[in-house]
Amino acid sequence: MNMKFAEKLTALRKGRELTQEQLAEQLNVSRQSISKWESGVSHN
Repeated sequence: MNMKFAEKLTALRKGRELTQEQLAEQLNVSRQSISKWESGVSHN
């Protein structure tokens, strides 16, 4: 079974012990974007 993008992103972020804020900073996006991606609201 393939994990959805949202599940993969959350698992990878938590595996690296990063907060949404820290990941957003590294990716140069807003924390809100990370939150939306992890909740499956948006893939953009």
